Amino acid sequence: MGAVLQARQPVLVREIPKEDRPRERMMLHGAESLSNAELLAILLRTGSRGCSAVDLAEQILKRLGGIRHLIDADLNELTALPGIGVAKATELKAAIEIGRRVARLKNDARPTFASPADAADYMMDRLRFHLKEHFVVLHLDTKNRLIGEEIVSIGSLDSSIAHPREIYKTALKKSAASIICLHNHPSGDPTPSFDDVKVTRRLVEAGQILGIELLDHIIIGENCYISMQEKGWL
Repeated sequence: MGAVLQARQPVLVREIPKEDRPRERMMLHGAESLSNAELLAILLRTGSRGCSAVDLAEQILKRLGGIRHLIDADLNELTALPGIGVAKATELKAAIEIGRRVARLKNDARPTFASPADAADYMMDRLRFHLKEHFVVLHLDTKNRLIGEEIVSIGSLDSSIAHPREIYKTALKKSAASIICLHNHPSGDPTPSFDDVKVTRRLVEAGQILGIELLDHIIIGENCYISMQEKGWL
């Protein structure tokens, strides 16, 4: 039904009195002054024959039961609405997802790593299930708050390649004050290998030259970890 209605000649925004156009009202008074229907109309851009974008937006919100249900509607539900085709539905879902991600950013305080356990807990569930070794670097500011993270390398079942040049490359770009390195052992045993200790010592030396302190190198096992810092191997 939506595809049929969308094929009809739409009511263009310029046919609406200027003072009633949502876009113009937003430019004059700000987005916060617009109703839910007006905001939705801006995303829809056009209505359908005999129905302005605002009218169409109001109908959509009424059918769905308000903006709260619009957020949860999937593509099938959206394209089942009169006047909503695949293009409009995907644009709405994209806008909703952007809003969700921005809201998540605002609500998420940047993690602070005061101990090896903090860093291990932060990465545990993301690393312990991998079947290959993943080498991750956490970039921190002067107060040990997270400013970035990066998977530097993905290796084999029992080894990963992590060169100091690659590990510190992004840390320099982000002006990190310090870093914490972590990698997993797919075997589940976090006991460091000879190469793990050797790489750690090279990272300490490189960090001293660059002025970016390596706070720790943590090896993640099956719901357990070993911290080089706690072992006194840094």
